[in-house]
Amino acid sequence: MTLAQRPQSALSPARLAGCALFAALACGSGSARAAGSYEFVAAPAVDLNRIYRIDRATGEVTSCQYGLRDDSVGVTLCFAAGEGAGPQAPGEYGLIASRHARESGIYRVNLRTGTMSACYVQIRQELVVCTEQAGPPPAGTASGAGAAATGPAPGRAGPSATPPQGGQSGGQGRP
Repeated sequence: MTLAQRPQSALSPARLAGCALFAALACGSGSARAAGSYEFVAAPAVDLNRIYRIDRATGEVTSCQYGLRDDSVGVTLCFAAGEGAGPQAPGEYGLIASRHARESGIYRVNLRTGTMSACYVQIRQELVVCTEQAGPPPAGTASGAGAAATGPAPGRAGPSATPPQGGQSGGQGRP
């Protein structure tokens, strides 16, 4: 019997398993995509070579960037997780970069709960720090301008609390 005459059902179980494995790898099955435990995203600043890393299960955020050295090709500078950037409640975390060309921070999002926090490298401490995970207030509660009128939450700075990351700060030197 030639291969062309062989009925389709005559394929061996091993051959079927091999075809299924090939199809799963070619299509990027969910289990193959979930195998990686980290996600990497570049900071949105166009003049900054910083990459953020998140542990997808724990939400821990760290960062690395390239640094120049006179005596060699350079060095990779890495920043450990500092205040708020360490492991969070178990979840499914990711990173999102804003489209702001001068922003050096990144957003950590919990894809299960929809909460998020802003993370950035605090240069003086040489650590990645993040704000508390937060989400929109429940329906029917104050938000937007009404919430701003009551002032910031206790222990938190106002809306422009992100510290400058290199370059000029505040309104200095801007038109």
